Amino acid sequence: MAYLAFYRTFRPTTFDEVVRQEHIVKILKNQINADKIGHAYLFCGPRGTGKTTLAKIFARAVNCEHPVDGSPCGKCPTCRALASGANMDIVEIDAASNNGVDEMRDLREKIQYPPVAGRKKVYIIDEVHMLSPSAFNAVLKTLEEPPAHALFILATTEPQKIPATILSRCMRFDFKLIPREDLEQLIKRVFNATGKEYEEEAVSAIARAGAGSARDSLSIADMCASYTTGKLTYDDVNAVLGAADFSSVAKIVNFMFEGDAPSALSAVEEVLSTGKGVGTLCKDLLTFLNNVAIAKLCKNAKEILSLPEDRFSLLYSSAERADGHKILRTTEILSACESDLRYALNGSVTLETAILKCSLPQDDYNIDSLISRVTALEKKVEEGVKVQVQNISPATSASGTAQPSPSVKTLVQESKEEEKPTQKPVQKVRPALSAMEGDNPFAGEAKPRPQPAEAVAEDSQPTLWDNAPPPAHAGSLSEEQKGKVFGSLLKSFRTTRRNAVLFTLCMDLESSFEGDTLILSTETDAVFKALNREENARFIREALADLGVFAFEVRLKPKGESKWESAERRLKENFKGIDIDIK
Repeated sequence: MAYLAFYRTFRPTTFDEVVRQEHIVKILKNQINADKIGHAYLFCGPRGTGKTTLAKIFARAVNCEHPVDGSPCGKCPTCRALASGANMDIVEIDAASNNGVDEMRDLREKIQYPPVAGRKKVYIIDEVHMLSPSAFNAVLKTLEEPPAHALFILATTEPQKIPATILSRCMRFDFKLIPREDLEQLIKRVFNATGKEYEEEAVSAIARAGAGSARDSLSIADMCASYTTGKLTYDDVNAVLGAADFSSVAKIVNFMFEGDAPSALSAVEEVLSTGKGVGTLCKDLLTFLNNVAIAKLCKNAKEILSLPEDRFSLLYSSAERADGHKILRTTEILSACESDLRYALNGSVTLETAILKCSLPQDDYNIDSLISRVTALEKKVEEGVKVQVQNISPATSASGTAQPSPSVKTLVQESKEEEKPTQKPVQKVRPALSAMEGDNPFAGEAKPRPQPAEAVAEDSQPTLWDNAPPPAHAGSLSEEQKGKVFGSLLKSFRTTRRNAVLFTLCMDLESSFEGDTLILSTETDAVFKALNREENARFIREALADLGVFAFEVRLKPKGESKWESAERRLKENFKGIDIDIK
């Protein structure tokens, strides 16, 4: 006898042997037991999920003389006659090759003849969506009102292509993809029946490759069984599927996570040089990234993936190299690449471009790459690493024109080196401000600070007094100059990146002088506490010293107090014991 493939040899012959699809099997069984058989059925769903198999079982069951729990008994004369290939009561039509109007007219003429062996004459039309519009119109009336002995079973993978007039005349059953656990049990049952030894991981790999299709899974199992005469291993299955080496795929993914573009491209070229297809490599990378996401997020990842111990360890180490956003971004880029490969003239260039995009988020300008760069920056800051970034907004000169943006060096410098004691104190140097004297209200009374010859610049980070006006002598401020102190103070905060938060805190303050003391008033308790914090108070004191003010006080005024009421309260506080009549 000629060899039969696994999916033909082990095709179910009863409803109980069908893998899953319980929601359909139960309805068909009940209809047969109650003898309530319809005239037209539509079986639709993904390939390899049992549509044609259930159609054949149902066709034999409706003609069986003694059905067993709705399934054909296989022993009665009718069942034996239907099992032979010469029986004419079950007619299978391939609509892909018989899709013309003439074939449907021929069917409409022959359907009038009664069955030979059973009660029903069953027409199984496979891939019915391939019929032409004229063919659908030719069979439409017959499908609606067929002879009492006729039964139509239509099978398709694309029900959306079937006219609504046909759909409304059929009982529709939607088949579902088969879960991986059920496919594994099916493959094990086939291997046990054929005496093939296997590893559990190999069976899991076959079931995953089957992607919910029993026929695809059994076809892969058939090839794997012929690949080796000994025990079937996980590596044997990968060799049959043509997948890239697991460690090579892991190496490429790790390089992408680490941002090492040259090494990632070299690893890709190394895999492609072995003869692996570009599409296959892209698919393997996506599968690996999907497994990485499972290993990253699921506590029972080992049970879900069912990989050998050494491969799971390699996978888990890759998962620890990246956060969830980086995994998601890399997966999305390669998913788009997989779609682009269908229309690409040079697939290797398309794949390598996607690899570069995954490896170099700093050179990509979409929101995902920016998030990756910010995440990496935050991580370096937490670890105490000196960071250098480029200022992306142009600077503005005193004249209001845009100037080229300088590099912002040492944006964040909180490294552990600052905790180490220095052997020689470092003195900050205040740059010359002669160019700014025109905007300085105190320029006429300013005296330049002497700069020691041995002074050394601490770093390129602008300090508190960069761009601040030169200091004035204590007590030398006129009333006009006092009125400009608060504005100059805000200006010094605004032009100093390190103290930008103080600019925000001081924006809504009210300022006044009591003698030579600057009084800053606020109604907000949080602002009052923040400005009196030691670090912030020190910065304010240094800034005011450059402006010739050496005493200040932050006060919390009662909420709802107007400017005039505040002035009246201060006046009474300053002149206690004196009767003041305010009009």
